[in-house]
Order: sequence, then C-alpha cells, then structure tokens
Amino acid sequence: MTQLDRNEWIDDVWERTAAKITRNASEIGVKFPHASLNGAYNSCPAHDWGAGFWPGLLWLGYRETGDELLRMTAEALEVKLSVTLTSYDELHHDVGFMFSLSSVAQYKLTEDPVAKRHGLMAANLLAGRFNIQGDFIRAWPDWNGEDHSGWAIIDCMMNLPLLYWASNELGDPRYKHLAMRHADMALKEFMRPDGSVYHIVCFDPETGERTGALAGQGHAAESAWARGTAWALYGFALSYGYTGEERYLQAAKRTAHYFVSRLPEDKVPYWDFLLPDQTGMPRDSSAAAIAASGLLEIASHCSGADADFYRRAGAEIIRSLDEKYGAWDQSEQGLLLHATGYYEKNAYVDVPIIYGDYFFTEAVLKLKGRTEFFW
Repeated sequence: MTQLDRNEWIDDVWERTAAKITRNASEIGVKFPHASLNGAYNSCPAHDWGAGFWPGLLWLGYRETGDELLRMTAEALEVKLSVTLTSYDELHHDVGFMFSLSSVAQYKLTEDPVAKRHGLMAANLLAGRFNIQGDFIRAWPDWNGEDHSGWAIIDCMMNLPLLYWASNELGDPRYKHLAMRHADMALKEFMRPDGSVYHIVCFDPETGERTGALAGQGHAAESAWARGTAWALYGFALSYGYTGEERYLQAAKRTAHYFVSRLPEDKVPYWDFLLPDQTGMPRDSSAAAIAASGLLEIASHCSGADADFYRRAGAEIIRSLDEKYGAWDQSEQGLLLHATGYYEKNAYVDVPIIYGDYFFTEAVLKLKGRTEFFW
C-alpha cells in the first residue's frame, strides 16, 4: 500500500467513523452506552467504569468536526457523571477512565473551569485509594461480599494519567509520585519476563506483601488475558509520556512484542492468549483497538525503524478491524463487531462494546496525524 493509498484509506475510515458518531449522538443522546445488543446500545449507570467512553467519543468527534450537537451532548453527560463524585460508595479505581475522557477532555477543549474542578476531585478520590504499604491503588469497593482491600488490577495503568494530569495542573508532584509508585509496583508484580501480565494481584493490605494472583477476567491466574495485555501496553506508554522514565517505555515495548507476536492472521486476538483450546473461542476486537492505539503511542516516543515497527503494527490492526470487524451499515450502532467483555461470566460476548469503539476512533485519529488526546 502506497503512502497515497494509506492516506486515502485513513481519511475514508475517519469519515465513516465520524458519520456513525454523529448519527449515534442523535439516537443515544445523554445516556451511557456499554454494549450493543441486537444493533442498539444498552445503557449503564453513571458510576460504571465505562461511562466515560461515550463522552470521550463525542469529544473526539467534536474536535474534528465542530458539530455543536456532539459538544452539547458531551457536556450534558459530564454533568451527569459529576454527580457520582459525591456518591462516594459507588466509585472505584476506574475514575481515571471515567473523568479523563469526560471532565478532563471538556476542560482541554473548552477551558471549562467546572470540568477542571471535577477532574481534580476525581484525581483526589483516586489518590485516596493508594495503599502506602504495598504501593498500589486498590481495586473496587468490597462488592458481593468480597474483601478487595488488597487487590490491584492491571487495568489501573490507564487510570494513572489522571494523577499525572492533576500534578501538572496544580504544580503539585504528589499525584505524580503516587502514580509512579503504582507503575513501579505493576512493573515488578504484574509483568512476567515474556511481557505478559496478570490481571489481578493480591497483597496483604496491612503489610503490603504480595499474596498471590487471580484469574480475574482471564482464563486462569497464569494465563494472558488479551485486554489486560493491551491495558499494560498502553498504560506503560502513557506513564513514559508523562515521566520520561525509560523503564516504562521498555515495559510497554516488551508487552507490545508479546501482544503482536501472538496475533492470529487477521491481527485480532482471541479473548485470552493462553487458552488451552481456541476452537470456538471468541475474539476480542476491543483488545485489538486498545493495543493499536497503544502501539501508535509507543511509536510517537520512538524514532527511525523502531517507530516504523510500532506504527506499522498499529496500522495493520486498525486496517483489519476496519475491513473485517467494522459495522458500517445503518442497522448497528456499534463501530466494531466481535468484542468480548467478560467471557467466563458470559457477559457481553461477541458484541460491539463502547470502549472498543472509543479506542478504534482514537487510533484512527492518530493515523491521521493527531497527537494530543485526553489521557
């Protein structure tokens, strides 16, 4: 594919993506979509970890098109999200996902001081979950009768940018220090020598001693959940972007090579890389989209052949998602087919999921040359 062909393709896929975002803005409105069932997105509560992805999509679309409907819808969603900041028992470690793509995005694009304040409040809540004995941000409230006080999860690497952003905005390094402590813990306790990662690592919350690992959303504790691998790949790259610490870039690269080297021919992974039998197992297009955007993030911090490798790997995944997994007809609100939410609980398997749509769109815009995003 020549450079001209590549540019024509990415412009075309962006136009199709933007058209669907605009149409969905009219159909979905001020709700928080999560998964598309029978062609239409359902809704999740405002405190759900994925509630920020729809406003994030709207802000991406607004920045490129200037469509006021997208802006007004995103602003209305930010107001609804902000209410959760005072519903303390409903919030969790994923306030980074929620507020980076809503409040922080709104502040970056409109300089809204109220949205900035909401982002900083969320950063304070996230910092308050830090366990100084184990250097980790604890996951989840104690839902379903389980004690989560010593649990940390790999997904949280994507929440750290909220803390880095807060430090930059306030000129206060405390948030950055906490984020780096968590990132260093993840590098030590989550990442295996081959670049794969655990989903859940457990610690004694009193002493900080590591006590084991759990399967979480992976097939087994020692397997390699595809989306968790993508979270690590992208999350370490973002930590490098904020800190310039080489160990984070090397971690991102190691996980990237694990991810890319184990992809099937169409560049979209099965939901876990270490399934004992892939027969009949679903893919996870959302993991592919997250990884593609992460690969492009890594490329932005490299040069020469190194940058070419990661950029090409990300572009190949997006090309395959467009051609083999894209839902471009009018009967489907989702952008990407065949995502897997939580296989072991049969929750949202083989359907479009909003975070897959978000990261696909983010990666498309990176391929178009955009360099500033909301993390």
